[in-house]
Amino acid sequence: MYKPILYLATGLLLLLSACDPARVYEQNIDIPENNWAIDNAPVFEFEITEPQKKHAVFVNIRYKLQYDFYNLYLKHELTGPDGKKVSEKLHEVLLMDSKTGKPTGKGSSDTFDLQQLILDDVTFAKPGKYKLKITQYMRRDPLQHIEAVGIRVAKK
Repeated sequence: MYKPILYLATGLLLLLSACDPARVYEQNIDIPENNWAIDNAPVFEFEITEPQKKHAVFVNIRYKLQYDFYNLYLKHELTGPDGKKVSEKLHEVLLMDSKTGKPTGKGSSDTFDLQQLILDDVTFAKPGKYKLKITQYMRRDPLQHIEAVGIRVAKK
């Protein structure tokens, strides 16, 4: 008697959670063999149609609990539709608490996902296709136990 209602409620919840009017772009790329080499710098291409609106850019990291460090240094390079560099910056992403070792991302078992803001209140100069390159900037190459990296661009 309650199963059809439960299925309907679950389906409705999934449908509503899939709708995100703020999202402009989101993509994650799997890292081969969970070993992120410095020369494997994913490039994400997204289109901005409303440059006058403020945007936020996040980095997504999927990592294993076996990751050897509590942090991850990343460098972003944002290129505009004209091919010119718009911004470049080094970011520190805290994957685990430095004192307790507890993962800061969401997950279960030994895999965790973390989304961190890297650019806030961005107003793009003009509409068009932008490219964002993410490079791991750690001393270890390749960097083990990183499963995927991605970005999310959202309207504020």
